[in-house]
Amino acid sequence: MVNRLLEKSKVPLTFTAAVAIIIQLYIAFYYAPTEKYMGDIQRIMYFHVPSAFVAFVAFALVFVGGVLYLYTKNKQWDYLALSAAEIGVIFTSFVLVTGALWAKPVWNAWWVWEDPRLVTSLILWFMYIAYLFIRASVKGEDRLRKFASVFGIIAFLDVPIVYFSVKWWRTIHPKVIDEQGVHMPVEMAQTLFFSIISFQLLFFMLLIYRFFLERQKEKIKELKNREIIDRRI
Repeated sequence: MVNRLLEKSKVPLTFTAAVAIIIQLYIAFYYAPTEKYMGDIQRIMYFHVPSAFVAFVAFALVFVGGVLYLYTKNKQWDYLALSAAEIGVIFTSFVLVTGALWAKPVWNAWWVWEDPRLVTSLILWFMYIAYLFIRASVKGEDRLRKFASVFGIIAFLDVPIVYFSVKWWRTIHPKVIDEQGVHMPVEMAQTLFFSIISFQLLFFMLLIYRFFLERQKEKIKELKNREIIDRRI
C-alpha cells in the first residue's frame, strides 16, 4: 500500500518540485534585495542553507532507516537508508562548495579551520562517504546491511553537533536566526524559507526515484540468482 502511494506521488511531486525550484530561482535572483555589505555573493545563502537542511533530513532518514531495518529486518528500510545517504552526500558536497565560494570574498579565505561548523560539516561528509564505501566493500548482504545500519546510526550523531555548533562554540558563521527572531529583511527571510521548502520538495522527489531504483536493482539481482539456481538444477 505504501509503495503504491509512493508510486502515485511521483508525477505530482515531480511537477510540484519543478515549479517550486523555478520560482525559487526567480525570487533568489530577482525578488530578494541585494545585501548591503556582501553584495550579490550573499545570494548563495538561498542555495547553501537549504542544501544543509536537505542533508540533515537525509541523514535523519538514514538513522531512521537503519534503526527500523535492525528492528524489522525489512529490506525496504535499508533501501530508504541507502537512497537518503547518497542524496545527502551530494547535498553536503554542495554545501561545502557553496560555502567556500561564499567565504572567499567575505572572509578572504576558502576555508577557516578554526570554525567549528566548517570542521564538523567536513567530518559529516567524510562519515557518510565512509558509509557508502562500507556498502560497496562489505561482503554478505545481511552482514552489509547490519554493519551499514549501525554505522549510519552512529554517523548521525554528528548532525546535531553541526547544527548547534554556532551556539556551543565561537564561530565566524553569522547567526541570522536565533531565539530573538530572524535578523534579515522580510524579503530575504521569505526567500530563504521558500528556498528551504523548495529544496525539501526536490529532495523527496529524488528520494522516491532513488528508492524505486534500488528496489528494482534488488529485484533484478533476485531474478539473476534464481536463474543461476535453475540452471544448476
